[in-house]
Amino acid sequence: MDDNRFLNFMRKYVLNKYVLVLLVFGVVFVFVGEQSFIKGIQRRRQIRETERQLRTTREDISGMRHRIELLRSTDSLERYAREHYFMHADGEDVYIVYED
Repeated sequence: MDDNRFLNFMRKYVLNKYVLVLLVFGVVFVFVGEQSFIKGIQRRRQIRETERQLRTTREDISGMRHRIELLRSTDSLERYAREHYFMHADGEDVYIVYED
């Protein structure tokens, strides 16, 4: 008798045409198409990553602008060349010390 009650329940509620249409709609909504729920999650993740890269790039640009402003004077430019390119004036010795 339990099997019969279960089959009646399945026919009445689970195999109902409205329930089946809702299930199909749910599957399509979640998995299929350009506007699916999963694609939306992927797009949001990509947007967050792009915004993070944009923030990093803006910080780099700000630092470079600051460095350019510092290098506009001759003394700063000379100092920068000495520190980064190991340049020296005539008659000077340059010693490079590496720290471990």
